[in-house]
Amino acid sequence: MSEVKKAAAEKEQSVKKTAEKAAKTGEGKLAKILNWFKTLPKRISKPFKNMWYELKKVTWPSKHKLITYSVIVLVFMLFMGIVIGLLDTGASALVRKLMEI
Repeated sequence: MSEVKKAAAEKEQSVKKTAEKAAKTGEGKLAKILNWFKTLPKRISKPFKNMWYELKKVTWPSKHKLITYSVIVLVFMLFMGIVIGLLDTGASALVRKLMEI
């Protein structure tokens, strides 16, 4: 339990030191707000720059592979649509039969 108290006391001291440092440097709320707006464009552009660098590393498929993969996906979607349609039709017929009983 004493370790928890020590950790809490150390954290409290570090918060006080940070507050004292901010008071000494004259960094108030207005300075923090201005600094936030000053760094805003850089913080917005950073994820887009990282995305651009990652996209440069991507190995893009050839036109032939892209068409092949697209056809495979469309055929699979058609197949699954038919399966789901048949299951729905069967379930509807089963519910109608159960309602007659």
